[in-house]
Amino acid sequence: MTDDVPDEYTEEVLAVVEAIPPGRVMSYGDIAEYVGRGGPRQVGSVMSRWGGGVPWWRVVRSDGRPASGHEVRARSHYAAEGTPMRSQSDRVDMTRARWDGGSGA
Repeated sequence: MTDDVPDEYTEEVLAVVEAIPPGRVMSYGDIAEYVGRGGPRQVGSVMSRWGGGVPWWRVVRSDGRPASGHEVRARSHYAAEGTPMRSQSDRVDMTRARWDGGSGA
């Protein structure tokens, strides 16, 4: 893989992130499972390097926390999109907000 051209795996991960509907999220592990290879760390690596052009705030840790260092910006996106949040918490409510990759939001 060259430094300036994403590989096939990167393209697959970014396509899944672009498909996540507003107000919904997937965890890093959910995305790895959806594309059928890699794991949460590999998805995190893709997002760190290439995720700026996709709705990165819709990719969270399995406990609903947004990416480290991006919490404030992510929370503003969650508020704007009506993403379900856990009561008395700054974490996404994964039970209500998790997207399974299906066509319905």
